[in-house]
Amino acid sequence: MSTLVPTGGRGFGVDIGGSGIKGAPVDLATGEFTDERRRIPTPEPSTPKAVAEVVAQIVESFGTASGDLPVGVTFPAVIQHGIARTAANVSSMWVDADVDALITTRLGRSVHVVNDADAAGFAEAHYGAAKGVKGVVVVATLGTGIGSALFVDGILVPNTELGHLEIDGYDAETRAADSAREREGLSWEKWARRLQRYFGVLEALFWPDLIVVGGGVSRKHDRFLPLLELRTPIVPAALRNDAGIIGAALLAAELG
Repeated sequence: MSTLVPTGGRGFGVDIGGSGIKGAPVDLATGEFTDERRRIPTPEPSTPKAVAEVVAQIVESFGTASGDLPVGVTFPAVIQHGIARTAANVSSMWVDADVDALITTRLGRSVHVVNDADAAGFAEAHYGAAKGVKGVVVVATLGTGIGSALFVDGILVPNTELGHLEIDGYDAETRAADSAREREGLSWEKWARRLQRYFGVLEALFWPDLIVVGGGVSRKHDRFLPLLELRTPIVPAALRNDAGIIGAALLAAELG
């Protein structure tokens, strides 16, 4: 998947998360919302039928503003050809569910479903912190877990799941995610040491030209990024929590 799409036009993005589902129409020339983003709490339990219903509510709430726009939907799972192979922070009923078919049927229109970190990374590569960067780029989202998106000369390598690398005998995200910092009451300095180890392993494996750090904690990037000593330039994400919606809309337009 390249980051080259026709300039202009619009798409619609929906970002499914563990606590909320949000969406908005997107101007694909600028990566900006053309209307205010709308959010509905993720239903509990977050079953396929219940989540699909909320996605439909969000899209349909924009009325004619959503029109016949291409619709992209992010999902917190490995997505292969529209099918969820894992389930993170949503019901286990999603494993092996055809997310694409389910939401397409409920909306009565074609959709494109993508891993949530891949969508966020795609937006950063096209509009944000990784725009125009050649070579290998890693986008890592630090939150409840660690999401990842890997690009080679602007081409997305999907479903990398680099947050689940085993490092020093641990699943990396259990020690280096922002949730670990909060859960263990780590200082920024102590958490940065864990990030140093994590990103150091990524450097050794992929030799990236740039690392982009996203997730809500990236708003406080000045508290931890300067503490890292890496050979790779590492920068905060530019689009923050809007990246998933923007990337989903862009991918839907490109692949539709």
